[in-house]
Amino acid sequence: MKKYILNLIPFIISIGCFVSFNFIGSEVAPDGTLVEPFFLIPIGYLFLFIGIIGVLVRVGLNYFKRSKCNQ
Repeated sequence: MKKYILNLIPFIISIGCFVSFNFIGSEVAPDGTLVEPFFLIPIGYLFLFIGIIGVLVRVGLNYFKRSKCNQ
């Protein structure tokens, strides 16, 4: 179970980025500029991509380990 916790961390951070972006919200400043935490969106997608890559690597390692043991 411990080996899967490491793969869950990027997904949790990604969800946290998307939720905090929606929670913080955006507003228009008195001078007419838009103020929003836009940096959270690409960071969220980056961690989502890292999590997907981590899961694919874990599945690949388990597949090769299982096929190597069966020979």
